[in-house]
Amino acid sequence: WAPGADSRFVFRKNFAKYELFKSNASLFPEVMVSSCLEANKSMAHSELIQNFLNSGSCPEVQGFLQLREAGRKVWKRFHFSLRRSGLYYSTKGTSKDPRHLQYFADLTESNIYYVTQGKKLYGTPTEFGFCIKPHKVRSGVKGLKLLCSEDEQSRSCWMAAFRLFKYGMQLYRNYQQAQARLSQPPWIGPTPLRSVSDNALVAMDFSGCTGRVIENPSEVLTAALEEAQAWRKKTTHRYSLPAACHSSPLSAAIHRTQPWFHGRISREDTQQLIGRQGLVDGVFLVRESQRNPKGFVLSLCHLQRIKHYLILPSEEEGRLYFTMDDGQTRFADLIQLVEFHQINRGILPCKLRHYCTCVAL
Repeated sequence: WAPGADSRFVFRKNFAKYELFKSNASLFPEVMVSSCLEANKSMAHSELIQNFLNSGSCPEVQGFLQLREAGRKVWKRFHFSLRRSGLYYSTKGTSKDPRHLQYFADLTESNIYYVTQGKKLYGTPTEFGFCIKPHKVRSGVKGLKLLCSEDEQSRSCWMAAFRLFKYGMQLYRNYQQAQARLSQPPWIGPTPLRSVSDNALVAMDFSGCTGRVIENPSEVLTAALEEAQAWRKKTTHRYSLPAACHSSPLSAAIHRTQPWFHGRISREDTQQLIGRQGLVDGVFLVRESQRNPKGFVLSLCHLQRIKHYLILPSEEEGRLYFTMDDGQTRFADLIQLVEFHQINRGILPCKLRHYCTCVAL
């Protein structure tokens, strides 16, 4: 920044921050991790994380990355290996012979950053770039080292490994403290906003005067179907909002006040926005459709891929409703649609868990 110029920091949530500590995470494919203990090839994810945190038996992360040659704009593919001693690349294929390993960077003296707009600014082969920036620049030479992954899963693996190597124990302590705050009884402090996992959910029946726990698995399915039917029929009454019809402009535009609604943005901008906040299952946003002027699109992340679902408005007996499945399930407005899928998966591959905020980067 030039002296006196306007400058600001923008903070955003990264929903993938603690995903690497969860038991069901799959950040480290077997092809990219080689353990020092050959006998433990089928190592569980939790054991692998503990080995990362334990300097005595640290696994090695390996894989192909695109590297821009010094002083040139040409990108070349090399096989990299991340070890405790630093980051290396092989000058001869995938060979790990010390004669062919070239020292590339020391993580203890560097910081790792995601690269945005890599193709536009640096000519990266893909948009999955990251860079290594040393704390101190020696001999006046720019120390920024640009790297590029082939896909988002590969980049996520490398970034998670860098974070574990550099800040492993501190990140793990932060994760344990966050989990402890979530399990804190409500009478000790303010009730935190929690994202409940599917394994912690209990089937309940609220059809009577009071709720009861359903223990019979077959009864759980019946109750779920009955609840879905009730949602389909419920198109006029939702809390204190007016009926959804042409005479109610408030109901037709109430979604514009919601933080998950992003207006008219393109599919490319949507994918970049969700990617910057972490490709975690359940990250979503709602936007206006560019192809259908009356429709909307629900963009949802699942298995590190972003899927788009068209939401179409329709009218029946003078009442407006929104649907994603040709009228099988109808909603009075977009808020009702989002709230339903935050509780029920419906036709989606997973529930809506984290709405994507709009930040200027």
